[in-house]
Amino acid sequence: MTHPNLLVELFVEELPPKALQKLGDAFAGVLFEQLQAQGLAAPGSRLTAFASPRRLAAHITEVAPQAADKAVSQKLMPVAVGLDAAGNATPALLKKLAALGADASAVAALRRVPDGKAEVLFHDSTVRGATLSEGLQKALQESIAKLPIPKVMRYQLASGCEQPGWTSVSFVRPAHGLVALHGTEVLLSVKALGLTAGNTTHGHRFEATVDPVVVTSADSYAQQLAEQGAVIASFAERRAEIVRQLQAAAARVGGGVRPIEDDALLDEVTALVERPNVLVCEFEKEFLDVPQECLILTMKANQKYFPLLQADGRLSHQFLVVSNITPADASAVVQGNERVVRPRLADAKFFFDQDRKKTLLSRVESLSKVVYHNKLGTQGERVERVRTIAKAIAEQLFAGIGTHHADLDSAEGEIARDYLLSCVDTAARLSKADLVTDMVGEFPELQGIMGGYYAANDGLAHEVAHAIEDHYKPRFAGDELPRENVGVIVAMADKLETLVGMFGIGNLPTGDRDPFALRRHALGVIRMLVERELPLDLTTLLDNAAGAFVGVERSAIEPLEEFMYDRLAGSLREQGYSAQEVDAVIALRPQRLSLVQKQLAAVRAFAELPESPALAAANKRVGNILKKAEVAGPVDPHVNPDLLQEEAEKNLYAALQRFVPEADAQFDAGDYTASLQTLAVLRAPVDAFFDDVMVNAEQLDLRLNRQGLLKRLHVAMNRVADLSRLAA
Repeated sequence: MTHPNLLVELFVEELPPKALQKLGDAFAGVLFEQLQAQGLAAPGSRLTAFASPRRLAAHITEVAPQAADKAVSQKLMPVAVGLDAAGNATPALLKKLAALGADASAVAALRRVPDGKAEVLFHDSTVRGATLSEGLQKALQESIAKLPIPKVMRYQLASGCEQPGWTSVSFVRPAHGLVALHGTEVLLSVKALGLTAGNTTHGHRFEATVDPVVVTSADSYAQQLAEQGAVIASFAERRAEIVRQLQAAAARVGGGVRPIEDDALLDEVTALVERPNVLVCEFEKEFLDVPQECLILTMKANQKYFPLLQADGRLSHQFLVVSNITPADASAVVQGNERVVRPRLADAKFFFDQDRKKTLLSRVESLSKVVYHNKLGTQGERVERVRTIAKAIAEQLFAGIGTHHADLDSAEGEIARDYLLSCVDTAARLSKADLVTDMVGEFPELQGIMGGYYAANDGLAHEVAHAIEDHYKPRFAGDELPRENVGVIVAMADKLETLVGMFGIGNLPTGDRDPFALRRHALGVIRMLVERELPLDLTTLLDNAAGAFVGVERSAIEPLEEFMYDRLAGSLREQGYSAQEVDAVIALRPQRLSLVQKQLAAVRAFAELPESPALAAANKRVGNILKKAEVAGPVDPHVNPDLLQEEAEKNLYAALQRFVPEADAQFDAGDYTASLQTLAVLRAPVDAFFDDVMVNAEQLDLRLNRQGLLKRLHVAMNRVADLSRLAA
């Protein structure tokens, strides 16, 4: 039997736009879950959530007027406790029955169920299924209680309460209407926030053709709001309509322009309008002399406009506005928005012009007055640490220029190296100077970007300007890396300074809290090392970074090294490598992160060999033997051939002598896959060794020699990865 559909709506004052979608999904989701839990919503019921600036609503299909009755079996107590010798109920049993709503008459119907050595009494009953009014009341209260409200508002009720004007409730915004329709039936007994359920709501403040809108049935809600109330109730449909209109408006402008892509802005604008109307506006072309990032940010952040980009990515002087009204003549709306944006753009131009009157270098001294962290000093002190770290990285990276570069002789190489080192130092020194400019003071999101513009204005080398702009990259997951090596070095130095500084003072991320974005900084360093294939050792990087701080001991940053490997492991698993593959490589704590991808490829290829499972298991066994042996001290990998007695150990030694040098040469050449495949031939001699040889022989010299043989095997097998981690 098909049941009617249900519609529930809370009509409220304008909801916070940045939270609207989450509020709408949570309101409808909890309501649906609660009705399903009570057996009122069918297993095949479907949920449709609605959320507009002034409403949260849910439409649920196939909702029963009453849930089915349930048979309940309640375990009471042991028979020996519940019944006396004569079989009569004890006071304890009567008390328990009373708590369940039964009396002494129920004793005869109690079931006796064996439970180990004793018998236990069970009380069987039938619980009446909740009516929809009862169930919806409970579900609505639960949904309101669990709303992810960013900031609760407390307000007084004017009616529907014991003390009008005095009784107060708390909600995200004052609520003014409640709709609860089961098909066409109004669930009058449902109440919430001082409101009684009805069937009337309100549409658009100015453009509704009917007010109030009388909702005739649960299924006509969205259509009636659209036709009579001039409201697109669905967040998703309203968002899609805005996207359609933005693209259509851009097509009308022509010239290949396109609206800027910004999902967060699109979501916020969707939460601000009930029926969108996209209009084309423009500003004076003279403002295009200002860096387009400034203009785009002020239009998006302050005005919620959609800037238009030309085909080559440059900003157009035209932009799009999503209006909440649709007048016959929209010229007044267009002119109003153009008038409003003009002072914003004029401010940006003023800040840009004023900032260019001073060089970045002249601003560096002011950083000594800007506090970075109360335990880590000022931004000026921070910059000096970044310079020190960047210099150490640059000297490692640029050491081979002129000696290993085929196109440069030694003199040219020295000049090139000195130039790049100078660029790195200049970029590191000026990297934070834009923090004390007017533009970044107004728009902190532009830090780095404005520094790049101002460096170019000061006539500095493009490597320096790019590095200043790029040194915050990657700013988020999937963001691009700095364009050039100078930028990579300064970016890495900046992130290492933050990581070492925060770990040095014990300011570690916990759970979901990471106020200094240390996880993002760690992943940024890892990405630069891996994707740019930088020949840098992780431990050396951290040691050099720690050396830039006064009083930071190496032991204080040991947790940072583990933190980096944890971030690396997580990143690799997200890229599709198995937990076993990642664990095998990371277990060796590889120093050159740029080689990790090759190691993983080798491990994956090795795991597909038929010899892999046996060698992995043997490797695990060898590791356990050596671990016990090394309790008394390190095992010497030297093997005395004269002490080899058993044929199996002689064969294993001969195999190691023959194949390990070849595998080592392949490893040293960077061919990790070939190295592991070469060692795969050891399976047969290794299996024979464990079948025929007693490692822990009573004779000391034999035992030590066999342990040394296993040590040589273990070292040879685990240069690429800890293969024991592949064992099942």
